[in-house]
Amino acid sequence: MRTTLSLSLVALLAAGAVQAQAPITVTNTANSGEGSFRHALELAAQEREGARIVILTEGDIAVESGLAYTGQVPVEIVGRGQTISLDVDETIFDSTQGASVSITDLSFEGPGGFSIENKSKTGGAKGISLQMRDEQAGEARLVLDTVAVRGVSGHGIHVSDCSMADQCGAGSGGAGSGSRVSIVAELSDVIVENVGTGAFDRDGLRIDERGDGGIRATIRRSSFTGIGADGVELDEGGAGDVIVTATDSTFSKNGFYCDPEIMAQYLPDQPEGEFEPGQMPESDIPAKVEGSPDDACIERAVETYDDGSVEEYEFALDLDDGFDVDEADDGSLDILVVGGEVNGNLDEGMDMDEMGAGDLVATYVGTAASGNTDDAYKHSEADDGAAIGLLSGASANDNGGVGFVYEEEGAGDVTAEVTDVTTSGNDDGETSLEFVQEDDGVGTVTITGGTLAEEMAAEGVELSQN
Repeated sequence: MRTTLSLSLVALLAAGAVQAQAPITVTNTANSGEGSFRHALELAAQEREGARIVILTEGDIAVESGLAYTGQVPVEIVGRGQTISLDVDETIFDSTQGASVSITDLSFEGPGGFSIENKSKTGGAKGISLQMRDEQAGEARLVLDTVAVRGVSGHGIHVSDCSMADQCGAGSGGAGSGSRVSIVAELSDVIVENVGTGAFDRDGLRIDERGDGGIRATIRRSSFTGIGADGVELDEGGAGDVIVTATDSTFSKNGFYCDPEIMAQYLPDQPEGEFEPGQMPESDIPAKVEGSPDDACIERAVETYDDGSVEEYEFALDLDDGFDVDEADDGSLDILVVGGEVNGNLDEGMDMDEMGAGDLVATYVGTAASGNTDDAYKHSEADDGAAIGLLSGASANDNGGVGFVYEEEGAGDVTAEVTDVTTSGNDDGETSLEFVQEDDGVGTVTITGGTLAEEMAAEGVELSQN
């Protein structure tokens, strides 16, 4: 009886089993045709349940134009250390229909040589691009393992769920609408360098999420260096959370597309001013800059009194950060950074902003930030929600701004546990840690151990030092 039942079960399982699909192989380095990478992508797009592409070539693959994957089912691409190179200013790999993509052991290299004085004529071509569909839901995944992206004029890696594509904008959620999909990015041993140098606001890794979904990003042992804009920028403009874990990764020397050595000469002779009511009409302050190598690089901010006269104005170069996250609608921002370095970025090192209903929770363990032009670690919670910091063994040294900043501008609490934190040489020797609660709410900060070379600043917050 038992033997008969067992045999029947085995037969049933065998009958219902799905045979593993044979991989699609790339057997030559040709630009197109049978056996090429381009042809493999075309075949993969015809599969109904997903496809696996294995690149068997010994040599690198130089393509003559960008590669596209047009399927909606997941695709896995497995290399053996080859480089996919493209000598023209086009996106190298573009997944156009919202498919999940996994890439292992492969490099993508553009022509390089871009700068604000040698801009991209295409508005910024990418290394790896994933575009979501308008009606998409569920999860879209980008998994990169041992991948490098170099020398492209635009974003190194871009995942876009935004109706406005590259005009989506950034900061405070940007503009445009999106689908209900959530975006999951998992990067391990990824190198992104010397990208985003041919157009304004082009990042190393950029995720634009504008619908009801969220963003979940995991970054391990990866580096983002020499990027024209932010090393990493995550923009969530709809209802959804942003959850980030970064381990043993580097975000350094980013944000220099608007090169100060070139662009400073285009600033007005008087780049800022403050005035009494009725003293200064707006027509008499410097106008918006026109005629520079890239006018988008120069920000003009004007505040006026009720009578329309100018209260103050300021011109500044729009430089960028090591790691920038904007969560702009209902949803929380939760970031954990363990180890790694955040060095030499031309604006903030870490720049975290949460707007709308939701909390901002930022934890740093053993992370080092130095030589950033502005604050090393800056966190702003602008609406109802808490600003929570957990700092252990982290350091901030020789930064142009404050070492660590946590501020809550709406109805919510500021809470921080600071243990064995080291700061020196920040904010011209003025401020090591700054905690601010500007509206309804309480602030409680406990500091244990560590060495703080500068003073601490607190507003609406009770400091306790052990």
